[in-house]
Amino acid sequence: MADIPSTNQDDLAAEWERSLGGAKSADDVADDLWETSETEVTKSSSASNDLLIDRILNQDEIDNLLGFSIEDQTLDGTGGVRTLVDSGTVSYERLPMLEIVFDRMVRLLTSSLRNFFSDNVEVTLNGITSVRFGDYLASIPLPAVLNVFKADPWDNFGIVTVDSSLIYLVIDVLLGGRRGHAAIRVDGRPYTTIEISLVRRMLDIVLADAEKAFEPISPVKFSTDRIETNPRFASISRPANAAILIELHLDIEGRGGRVEILLPYATIEPIRDMLLQSFMGEKFGRDPIWEEHLATEIWQAKCDIEAVLYEAKLPLRSVMDLKVGDTLMFDLKPDPMIQMRCGDQLITQGRMGRLGDHIAVQVARPLKRSRTTFSMFEQSTNTRRDA
Repeated sequence: MADIPSTNQDDLAAEWERSLGGAKSADDVADDLWETSETEVTKSSSASNDLLIDRILNQDEIDNLLGFSIEDQTLDGTGGVRTLVDSGTVSYERLPMLEIVFDRMVRLLTSSLRNFFSDNVEVTLNGITSVRFGDYLASIPLPAVLNVFKADPWDNFGIVTVDSSLIYLVIDVLLGGRRGHAAIRVDGRPYTTIEISLVRRMLDIVLADAEKAFEPISPVKFSTDRIETNPRFASISRPANAAILIELHLDIEGRGGRVEILLPYATIEPIRDMLLQSFMGEKFGRDPIWEEHLATEIWQAKCDIEAVLYEAKLPLRSVMDLKVGDTLMFDLKPDPMIQMRCGDQLITQGRMGRLGDHIAVQVARPLKRSRTTFSMFEQSTNTRRDA
């Protein structure tokens, strides 16, 4: 092979460089690609971190999500995830009259217990809530006394629960123990017959005041059925049934305890319509001022009275065939008694005559009064409601 001149080799190398246009080697290209991908990954990770920073929730948003926000809570006190957690609870149906009844019971019970203990007793209503019957029995702290009572004529039962602190307080006060000191609890033993008898005397007062509180709405008799110390033996309803729980707190010289009244919804169902009513003030039932005003307006009211001489039923065809000059035959005597009516109600009867230039009616019989009195109307209404 002939030798190529050096000048030709230099020219050939220069021509190759020009044709490649300054192309990079494979290693240079790989390095450039690695730097580019690393830059893109860095940018991507940086963008994702910015996105994560933007998605972090603050404390208020977390509270709203979990249902701990006071503003976003529902009427029954739950919301968010807490609603799912507390799905076993039931919502408290607003019964305005029930709240008024137990407010009245608090005032009655304060006076009665002051006479019973011969000491200053403060009774407060902690609240009215709705619970499941089974959940309530499981939540009763032992030891406790449960008084199962029957509501007659509602034909159902309820429970009055007295906690241990109040039981020992009642025993100390009634047996002349020292007051103003903390109670000494004797755990691990059942209550004696004397202790249960003393507590039962207080429970009788509680039930008697409850009767007085319900009396303006519906007369009821609360009688003790049995007293239990184990919640398992105080089952008066199914565990899943809803019930109303009324919490009362008694305080005597710095010491006190709770009295809880449990009424299943089935117990108050006969008077549910009355408990749904709402009104202001302390008046239960009738308002004498309004009755006097209504009576005054009734006396001044105007009404139309009709004098009916004859009344008959005719076919529509006969009525349509009447013409001017036709004679209508009345099945009446020459001197008939006409009826005085106000609307569809018969008031009295009389005789038609003439007084000057006017036609007059002489009242011949006393006014006919309604046989249905207001008391009979109320009695019939209650009978239909019970049926």
